[in-house]
Amino acid sequence: MKKYVCEVCGYEYDPANGDPDNGVAAGTDFEKVDASWVCPICGAPKSQFSAE
Repeated sequence: MKKYVCEVCGYEYDPANGDPDNGVAAGTDFEKVDASWVCPICGAPKSQFSAE
């Protein structure tokens, strides 16, 4: 599973951890994260993330 980084603030989405505070379970591939999900740090849309 690839990690993805927010191009705006540098937040790293790690699929092993997910984002449980925002409804994304641990083990969720970035591609399967809902399109409405945004960066939990800066609020950037999913489209502003790139594969690490």
